[in-house]
Amino acid sequence: MGKIILYHGSPNKEVTPKYGLGEARHDYGKGFYLTEDIELAKEWSVCRPDESNGWVHKYELDTDGLKIFDFQKESVLCWLAELMKHRAAADSKRYRMLAQKFIEKYGVETAEYDVIKGWRANASYFYIAKSFVRDEIDVEILEELLSLGGLGIQYCIKSELAYTHLRELEDELISVEFNDFNIKYNQRDISARKKMKELIDSDANKVTNVFSTLL
Repeated sequence: MGKIILYHGSPNKEVTPKYGLGEARHDYGKGFYLTEDIELAKEWSVCRPDESNGWVHKYELDTDGLKIFDFQKESVLCWLAELMKHRAAADSKRYRMLAQKFIEKYGVETAEYDVIKGWRANASYFYIAKSFVRDEIDVEILEELLSLGGLGIQYCIKSELAYTHLRELEDELISVEFNDFNIKYNQRDISARKKMKELIDSDANKVTNVFSTLL
C-alpha cells in the first residue's frame, strides 16, 4: 500500500496521537481512529450535541512494514464479534451470555496487528445490532443492512510501531462549521434508519437464521 492519506475528525484543534491513549469502549478498543473519506471526517468532527465547530486533521500513514487487519476481507460476523468485545449492543443477561459464545465462535485475535481497518459503528449500527441480538434479523440480510447504514471505513492505529509511521500534515488543518456538517451527519442517520427499517420489514428478512441460531 505504501503511503496513504487519512483524516481524523475532532472537536479539538490540537490533537496528539499517542500510543496507549483512547477509549477501551470504542469499536476496536484503544487507539487513534482515522478515515480515508474527508467528508465523513468532517461529519464525525461535529457529531456531538454541543454545537461547537470541529477540525479535520490530515495525516500520512506509511503502511510499509505494518501488519494491517482488514475486516472487509472477513465475514460480517467476524466484525460483529470484534465490536462485541468492546461495545454492548444490549444490557440484558441473555445478551451477555450469548455475546460471549458469539465472540468465542466468530471472533479473531487482533492483538498482533499494528492497524485495524473496518467499518465504523455509528448510531445506525446500534439500531441494527439491537434488532439482530433480539433475533429479529436474518443473517442473510445483515451485510446489506450494514451497507445501507453508510457506516464508513475507519483505520485504528493500535501498535507503538504504527504510531511512528503516522505523520500529521499540520499546514492542511481544516476548520468545520457545526451547522453545515452536523445536519449532514443527522440526515445520513435518518435516511439510513428508514432504508434499514424497510429492509427489515420486507420479505427478504426470513427471520430464521438469526443471532441465537448461529451459536
